[in-house]
Amino acid sequence: MQKSVRYNEGHALYLALLARKEGTKRGYLSKKTAETNRWHEKWFALYQNVLFYFEGEQSARPAGMYMLEGCNCERVPAPKGCAAGSAKDAALDKQVPPGAPTADPHPWRRGGSRAGLRAGGMEERRGWSVPLPERSEERQPLIKIIELLRLEKPTKVIKSSCQPSTTVLTKPCPKIIALNKTKERMRPYQGNQEDEDPDIKKIKKVQSFMRGWLCRRKWKTIVQDYICSPHAESMRKRNQIVFNMVEAESEYVHQLYVLVNCFLRPLRMAASSKKPPISHDDVSSIFLNSETIMFLHEIFHQGLKARIANWPTLILADLFDILLPMLNIYQEFVRNHQYSLQVLANCKQNRDFDKLLKQYEANPACEGRMLETFLTYPMFQIPRYIITLHELLAHTPHEHVERKSLEFAKSKLEELSRVMHDEVSDTENIRKNLAIERTIVEGCDILLDTSQTFIRQGSLIQVPSVERGKLSKVRLGSLSLKKEGERQCFLFTKHFLICTRSSGGKLHLLKTGGVLSLIECTLIEETDTS
Repeated sequence: MQKSVRYNEGHALYLALLARKEGTKRGYLSKKTAETNRWHEKWFALYQNVLFYFEGEQSARPAGMYMLEGCNCERVPAPKGCAAGSAKDAALDKQVPPGAPTADPHPWRRGGSRAGLRAGGMEERRGWSVPLPERSEERQPLIKIIELLRLEKPTKVIKSSCQPSTTVLTKPCPKIIALNKTKERMRPYQGNQEDEDPDIKKIKKVQSFMRGWLCRRKWKTIVQDYICSPHAESMRKRNQIVFNMVEAESEYVHQLYVLVNCFLRPLRMAASSKKPPISHDDVSSIFLNSETIMFLHEIFHQGLKARIANWPTLILADLFDILLPMLNIYQEFVRNHQYSLQVLANCKQNRDFDKLLKQYEANPACEGRMLETFLTYPMFQIPRYIITLHELLAHTPHEHVERKSLEFAKSKLEELSRVMHDEVSDTENIRKNLAIERTIVEGCDILLDTSQTFIRQGSLIQVPSVERGKLSKVRLGSLSLKKEGERQCFLFTKHFLICTRSSGGKLHLLKTGGVLSLIECTLIEETDTS
């Protein structure tokens, strides 16, 4: 057990000051001196396990102190000549263990010593003689050690009993350590900010500025690295494609609006007039279902603008999912587009209609464009969607949430485009065959076959033959011979037609060999050696 304690004067003065202000017990006691064996009144202050005494209550410097660790208090019998139970006869004797400090000139005297203290009354004596309160459960092992020392038990018993207690004393509770660390972290914020040194405030302010600047520079570097990355470049191109698609859709809706409001509706009103320049059937044949197409794309355009308003969160796949089932209305328009232009050309032969149409085309909203131009715009919308989706997919990552939906929309549009192209080709082929059949005076039944596809037409010179199956080597130098041998020919997938043109411009099939089946024909090339 420790038998000496080292301290400095600063520590003692600081503890004495705390004892004067926050001591658990303060008051006057009589102290018996060892030299004169007389009682002198001193002012005592008890702080934790240290008892200080001063010359007076106003003294700032202590005259001495007692270390009360392991001390006990005993009553001394009253001296002879004094009344029993008198307050002056009551004495408290503090038995100090070896090594405990006393208030004599040699404060660290070794060996046993006794200090006599006397209170001024019974109540005051009882107050001073109250045993020290229990510190905590961690003090109990220390008391147990003192008791073992006093009983002088064997060393083995002392070691076995003290080992758990020593562990408790040398290893603080983790909760206490965590609490102390929390207090240390909170300590700077508990102080008074107004009492802080101005230089410290300036340093903290500069540090705050530097931290903010470093954070902004780091963030700027991160952003700049992403801007220069391939992913960002791909996203910029993708965004630009989306913006261009929205602009193109807005322009297309405006074109349909001009077609409907500047041509279709005015012509419907003109067809209902007293002297109509055009019939309702011709109006329907020219414009087809262009008004329905306009309504559809107005809805689609509104959806695109709503998605752009939620930028940068942009989802387009569901809009195409809504649009795809409705694009079948384009089949009727595309299939009959060529026919509508023919009807318009026939109607223009009417002077009243042509004059009225030129008046409509002079509208500033048309920007100098003719009606045929506006009727052509819907023909290119489906291919434009396919090209846009192809470019959009080229800059869309494979793990993008919309990639599968956009690929599905692209495949559906391509399928619809193929169907429309085939239908347009079949329709145009039938109309071409019928137009040729009407130009032949005698008519031609083979042109009514829908599988008969027109290939080309033109003028050829028929060379007269001398022998059957053999062409004669005749020079076609004279102009009259060329005119007599000129034939108007039409080539189809199954037949070859040879016609002559009369002076009135009408066509007549040759009576013999006017219709040749290509299955029965053989192409022979002969070169003229002369």
